[in-house]
Amino acid sequence: QKRERVYFPFIYLSVCAAVCSQEQFRCANGKCITSRWVCDETDDCGDGSDELPESCSQKTCSSGQFSCGGRLNQCVSTRWRCDGKSDCENGADEQGCVPRTCADEEFRCRSGQCVSLSFVCDSDSDCDDGSDEASCPAPTCGPGSFQCNNSVCVPRLWACDGDTDCADGSDEWPQNCAGGTGQQPQTVCRDHELLCASGECVHGSWRCDGSGDCADGSDEHNCTALTCRPDEFLCNDGSCVPGMRQCDGNPDCRDHSDEMDCVTVHACAGPGRFKCGSGECISADGVCDGQRDCRDGSDEPLKDCNTNECLTNNGGCSHTCSDLKMGYECVCPAGFHLINRTHCEDVDECADTDRCTQICINLPGSFRCDCKDGDQRELWVTAQSLRCMCPPAGSGAFLLFSTRHEVRKMALGSRTYTALIRQQKNVVALDVDVHSDRIFWSDASLKKIYSAAAADPAHRSTVIDSRISRPEGLAVDWVHGNIYWTDGELQTVSVATADGSKRKTLVSEGLQNPRAIVVDPQRNFMFWTDCGEPARIEKSGLNGADRTALVTEHIAWPSGVTLDVMSGRLYWVDSKLHTLSSIGVNGDRRHTLIQDQLTLPHPLALAVFEEKVFWTDVSNNGIWSTNRVTGRDVAAVAEHLQSPADIVLYHSLRQPSGQDWCRDAAALNGGCEFLCLPAPQINTHSPKYTCACPDHLTLAADMRTCVSGAFRPDRPAASTYCSQTGSRSGQFLFLSDAPSFALVTHSTSVCLFTGDNAEQEPVSSPSQHPTVLFITLPIGQHWRMKNTNTIHFTNPVYQKKTDDTVHIFRSSSLDGYSHPSCQMISMDEDAA
Repeated sequence: QKRERVYFPFIYLSVCAAVCSQEQFRCANGKCITSRWVCDETDDCGDGSDELPESCSQKTCSSGQFSCGGRLNQCVSTRWRCDGKSDCENGADEQGCVPRTCADEEFRCRSGQCVSLSFVCDSDSDCDDGSDEASCPAPTCGPGSFQCNNSVCVPRLWACDGDTDCADGSDEWPQNCAGGTGQQPQTVCRDHELLCASGECVHGSWRCDGSGDCADGSDEHNCTALTCRPDEFLCNDGSCVPGMRQCDGNPDCRDHSDEMDCVTVHACAGPGRFKCGSGECISADGVCDGQRDCRDGSDEPLKDCNTNECLTNNGGCSHTCSDLKMGYECVCPAGFHLINRTHCEDVDECADTDRCTQICINLPGSFRCDCKDGDQRELWVTAQSLRCMCPPAGSGAFLLFSTRHEVRKMALGSRTYTALIRQQKNVVALDVDVHSDRIFWSDASLKKIYSAAAADPAHRSTVIDSRISRPEGLAVDWVHGNIYWTDGELQTVSVATADGSKRKTLVSEGLQNPRAIVVDPQRNFMFWTDCGEPARIEKSGLNGADRTALVTEHIAWPSGVTLDVMSGRLYWVDSKLHTLSSIGVNGDRRHTLIQDQLTLPHPLALAVFEEKVFWTDVSNNGIWSTNRVTGRDVAAVAEHLQSPADIVLYHSLRQPSGQDWCRDAAALNGGCEFLCLPAPQINTHSPKYTCACPDHLTLAADMRTCVSGAFRPDRPAASTYCSQTGSRSGQFLFLSDAPSFALVTHSTSVCLFTGDNAEQEPVSSPSQHPTVLFITLPIGQHWRMKNTNTIHFTNPVYQKKTDDTVHIFRSSSLDGYSHPSCQMISMDEDAA
């Protein structure tokens, strides 16, 4: 009997052969899929055979899973068995359960769920059934506490401080504050912003746009319904755009509604139609049938009809030649694509950084995934594509998230969480240093940044407590031991050592409302969001250099950003457009995973790990997750939270090791007097680090020490170099190809200043060409003014002795601060 064969890259498998592993399900069409996808209400086979009732009944769960039985026969984690929450569709995982015994430090909910004992009667329902807040007696507040009108106790210092801490606002009521001055002061918004009745500021252009952006929806109160002109298109948000711009391929509505439900109509749409040379369409069956159906007879060309071009040299095709009624086409096998109409070229699947979670190896016609620790990989074959994933690292991974007054900890895959850091005022931003096992967080009300050891979170240290106003974004550079933060009120991005002893403002121009920030200390870049008007995501080096805008279109309120260091992709949430998106760190391959107001009503922060993205949502009061590639399988991770804010994932894979050139350099701290900051690795010639000074000082000419004055070597147009003594051939000097420069000589050195530094002595003119040349000049103790040749520059004129020689040479420095190089040239005195 002739066996039907199925093609797989370079492998022919018999349908009758057992080709699926024990962990896989064999579809009726011969494909293999992971058994976990059977009966998940999604057609993964492509023929529906994985969703048939008989397939569901035969499904078996692996060890560590509970079989739900019933219609879908789902498999769920055994850890979810009898946890008080139904995970099976039929609730089988919660049937016949013996009442769960909670630990001594836990409270048992009526549903059987266990929560931390400290969560009982804290006005925040942590039990799914709310039983932790039921029958709570009115609390008696201590002498150091203030009792809110709803009986909740808050620290006495929080009362009448202009910041509402009680849920009912009673800590700021005039009658509860001495002299009646406790009413919260009026918030002052910027010129382009709108003050909500609930106290926050939003963009003024969002007023009456059909989407509630204020917490109380007051930006949509008393709005008059807009009526567009007959020649205009009415967007879903109520705005109007010119009608001719609908379905033009470029979204003009803020919500992109002018590009929705667009159908591009072609004259001869579909494979069953043929377009004649004379313009009309006919049925494809009429091509080469001996009857002229086209007016110009183009459906019956004599040289093409009934001719099999594939018989001659395979039609020139490198692989498969397919004869057509008229002409032919070359076809490539799976894993290859057609180039030049005839030749097939291997597809580099690894160009898609989401293809594998860790390591991708491209093969001819296929690819292979691998794991960094060498664990056995798992191959998933779907109807759409191959998906490879490493086994979850799992052990030791947990989520840290803030809920304004607390930082909480939850193991990955668990349903319960515990309070790690308590009694905080207003925790906004959060990050960790896994290798030092330390947590960093910012308090927007106290205007400080703190840190604490994860093993001893009760003993905190103050890192930053001055010149800080609204620290809404925080990121830890785990390689170089620094922290970076954004300040929305001061409109700055700053850096400091992990203990806060040294700090500097890196970005202070062109910012409106900087918010979230994340760092890549392996390539020495940082990324931050700006919720200004217009909004954007920017990128620069960890020293503030090479600043560029990464995302500027289709972005409105990017509240959170995170980085997947394995794939080199940024993920961000937009709480105005209700989107979850990703993009390459170089601005390529942008992709929208989710765009849905119900799923993302008001997301704030997010974290990514392996195949999942996690985010907090202040409107849904919880933490949610989805597949980081497809945006599918949205699931609740934690619910019923009070004001969830930032979130980070704690695991060593999130922070791979890197080289700290500031520490590995021959000189201590890279030879820098103050801060040694990693420089962005743009190319192989990029410096490894640069030195920086505190805000009130500037770099000296040696680019390492700090001096007072207005000299600004950090400006892009400025360049300077000052030699060190001890060279037998003399001192070092460089000059710019700019039309002006300044030359300074000292007893031990010769220095040249160029660029935008008009206040430094001697004065130099602005330069837009920082290209530099190095010149070796022997300087004797006695200067002779006779018999001299002159080197002519625009300003000034420098004279040298006739027996001197000028050398222009290439700098060989590989680390530290370096200048652009030039070819070696030797000039005699006549040439000079």
